[in-house]
This record gives sequence, structure tokens and C-alpha cells, in this order.
Amino acid sequence: MPIQSALKERYEGPIRDELRKTFSYANALEIPRVEKIVVNIGMGEAIGNNKAMDAAAGDLATITGQKPIVTKSRKAISNFRLRVGMPIGLKVTLRGERMWHFLEKLVTVALPRIRDFQGIPERSFDGRGNYTLGLKEQLVFPEIDYDKIDRLRGLEVTIVTTAKTDEEGRALLRSLGMPFRQTAEAR
Repeated sequence: MPIQSALKERYEGPIRDELRKTFSYANALEIPRVEKIVVNIGMGEAIGNNKAMDAAAGDLATITGQKPIVTKSRKAISNFRLRVGMPIGLKVTLRGERMWHFLEKLVTVALPRIRDFQGIPERSFDGRGNYTLGLKEQLVFPEIDYDKIDRLRGLEVTIVTTAKTDEEGRALLRSLGMPFRQTAEAR
């Protein structure tokens, strides 16, 4: 049995109680929770280079601990030499313990390793409590060895929550330790 994440234990204890008091939920199932985390890499260069897809898949598998699936194009775009069904990206959907371990690693290890890090923007919510974060390079994760990568690739992390509004989602992620940037009004 895998070791339970410390972040999940904190969520199940004081964080849930704090959210319940803050938003005065009548039912315990109304309390927002993290449902899944989707990590994806867009691979525009894979059109002419199959080795790039394999290298990115290896990096993504190393970061998440799970084998990525290949996403394929749905439309043909002649300007990009893209046909229907061509591989254009990779994605991993994390749930359960892997999700909690990844979120903990993202908050405590990866984000603080970003150069000149001032916090993540609060405006990246989608209106339904889900948050998307773009990272410019995969090197912020400690598992990636600089000498073994073929090139820097950005990746996108989407945190899907059961929150109904952005305010609830923001409160959930802030209580889980997400380092949101301090705006001028908040200071």
C-alpha cells in the first residue's frame, strides 16, 4: 500500500474544516476537493521529428510516474502541414495518491525552483474553479537531469476541482499551499 501524502492528510483534516466554515456548506460533500490533475505537453515539433515525441514522453513519465498518452490532431491545417490523426501532444491524467504526491511536489519543490519566482498568477481560473498553470521548462522538476534532455519543453498543469466558483477554487488551492502572487490590492 502506498504511503499517504501529507498534503492529502492536511486536506482531510484542518483544510476541509476551514473551507466548510468559510463558505458555510450544509453538506460535507459540497466542500471543494481536487478531482484530478492533467499534465500535458504540446508537441508541434513532432510533425517532423518522431524522436522528440519519445524524449518528451520519457520526461513526462519521469515527472508524473505514469505513462503518457499521445494526443492526435482532430483537424487538418495545411499551413502547419498537419493532417487528421497526426500526433501533436502528450498528456497524463493523475488521480488518487499519484495526484496528491504530484501536487505536493509541484507546490513544495518545483515552483520554488523557478528563477525569480514571485508566485503564480491568480487569473488563470476558468470560471468553474479549475486552475491551469503553464511552466516554461521541465527542469523545475528535480527528477529531470539537465544533461539528459534533448531540448527545453514547456508543459501545462491543469488542476480540476469540484469547486463551483473561482473563489472557492482559489480558497482550496491557497489552503493546499499554492503560492499565488500577491497583487497590489492584497498587499
